[in-house]
Amino acid sequence: MAEECVAPALESERIERAEREGLYPPPLVTGNTDIKAVTEIVSRVAELPRPPKIWYVLFAIAVALLGTLGTMIVYLIATGVGVWGNNQPVAWGWPIVNFVFWVGIGHAGTLISAILFLLRQGWRTGINRFAEAMTIFAVICAGMFPAIHVGRIWVIYWVFPIPNQMAMWPNFRSPLLWDVFAVSTYFSVSLLFWYMGLVPDLATLRDRAVSKARRFWYGLFALGWNGSNRHWHRYEKAYLILAALATPLVLSVHSVVSFDFAVAQLPGWHTTIFPPYFVAGAIFSGFAMVLSLAIPARKVFKLEHLITERHVDLMCRVILATGTMVGYAYAMEFFMAWYSGNRYEGFTFINRATGPYWWAYLIMVSCNVISPQLFWSKRIRTNMVLVFIISIFVNIGMWFERFVITVTSLSRDFLPSSWGYFSPTIVDVLTLLGSFGLFFTLFLLFCRYLPQVAISEVKNVMPEAHPHVHPEDH
Repeated sequence: MAEECVAPALESERIERAEREGLYPPPLVTGNTDIKAVTEIVSRVAELPRPPKIWYVLFAIAVALLGTLGTMIVYLIATGVGVWGNNQPVAWGWPIVNFVFWVGIGHAGTLISAILFLLRQGWRTGINRFAEAMTIFAVICAGMFPAIHVGRIWVIYWVFPIPNQMAMWPNFRSPLLWDVFAVSTYFSVSLLFWYMGLVPDLATLRDRAVSKARRFWYGLFALGWNGSNRHWHRYEKAYLILAALATPLVLSVHSVVSFDFAVAQLPGWHTTIFPPYFVAGAIFSGFAMVLSLAIPARKVFKLEHLITERHVDLMCRVILATGTMVGYAYAMEFFMAWYSGNRYEGFTFINRATGPYWWAYLIMVSCNVISPQLFWSKRIRTNMVLVFIISIFVNIGMWFERFVITVTSLSRDFLPSSWGYFSPTIVDVLTLLGSFGLFFTLFLLFCRYLPQVAISEVKNVMPEAHPHVHPEDH
């Protein structure tokens, strides 16, 4: 009996010594958690009769903001788009800014799920479910904005099932129409990918359910999963195919969104750097949002052993790398404006930094370029409070990046006589806040009723899943 108690302690001490000496990385699952404990930790949240009190507080706030969004949409339809702050020359205002922001937020989910899966990165398993759910909800928020600013929204059904089915014949060469196909495809594939990964875990919740209602609903969406070898074989093949389909979308979707600007003959927009610049920025903001969601959730729902400091540390490194790319893109924009010899292009970028919107440019650079550099320090990368704060700053900075790109390029046109200043109205502000209400309402419902961590995938990266591999062989 004494030997059984001493053995885990010696094993733990040996692992810690090996980590200090850099022999192998820290484990992805901590706290001596075994395979059975993983199922208990994840399933416990969905099986609780009542979630933690903080969940009710956050859900009430989110639903209140969602109600505000609904009110603003009804007011918009009843009154007209003049309730926004859009004017001349700033005909594109907050709706486009919010659309591009939310599409960018949804990028990390597909990157973590698809690309890291194809590259066999085991650390994705603790956070991929968060990221996939975030992708779905962010794209829903993004898709709402084009729908409410098309003009005559009461005849929006004219564009379904295809944009020209009412003989409107839109311009298919317009990048705004490319967005429709790119974003809808991205949403469809991401939804299938998310749902496919949920199936084994839904079957687990079905088998553990104590009420008939829960057993019925979890069983309905588990699609008859019984864990047989045939089911696992087909599941893994389908998951791999969906990952391969989703991977090009990471690059294509935000590249197409960037074409909304890049194909326009307007200084500040007409540049070839936009596609890679937008993709890097989308991954940057997406990973920041994953951290903003995962850090409080791991604390509230006691998931610290499954979403570990190593997961947070690696995501911080991705943010540091992509933030550096974004900062490089900011510098290259000024260089290309100077090198082109185009006086209008040069004026646009000088105006961004020193014109009437200098404060927005300062916030953008401070949050997106300066704050991520703190992640060079491992002490900061492993401090959950500081990581959470920096991730919030990154999201603020990325929203201002879209604001700066959109508004500063339009507010000062070629003729000084047509210059104008954009100021948002209360409807703009409440609609943006309401979109966050929609996002967090969906996310909190996900946290309450669905497994937040992929149970089957986490088990795959545990030593128990590979009994012939000793920890020292990592």
